[in-house]
Amino acid sequence: MSNKAITKAAEIIKSKTAAENMGVGVTLSLLDHEGYPTTSTLSISKADGIRQITFGASLDCNKTKRAQANSRACVCIFDDDYEGGAYYNITLVGDIEIVTDVELKKETWYSGLEEHFPQGIDDPNYCVLKFTTKRYNIWVDMEEEEVKGSF
Repeated sequence: MSNKAITKAAEIIKSKTAAENMGVGVTLSLLDHEGYPTTSTLSISKADGIRQITFGASLDCNKTKRAQANSRACVCIFDDDYEGGAYYNITLVGDIEIVTDVELKKETWYSGLEEHFPQGIDDPNYCVLKFTTKRYNIWVDMEEEEVKGSF
């Protein structure tokens, strides 16, 4: 059962990437300077199943500053009308890092980012937030049970 749920969750996440479905947002939660959780909506640049997700961001935005101060993060992908009414909630908990490596910036670039970064991947303010899952909580269908696990 858990492999089926993880595979389905990976397919859902892939369908939410900017390359597959421009403009679909997922939530990213980080801790602020006072230790309180804050949540932002972002588009996924690229995903490797449920294990790793990347987002395009600005070096000077609050999300990046929060990630720099505390790498603990949570990504949540939710919908209550998936494939004709099936429900899913994918919560991934892990660590996030700020990456400025040109190769990763190239791999994760998608059209739409040029709106924010007019110089493209060479824009000095463009970076990648790379999230790596440590544990997960997946509910992919009302008829299936919840799946929890860790890496």
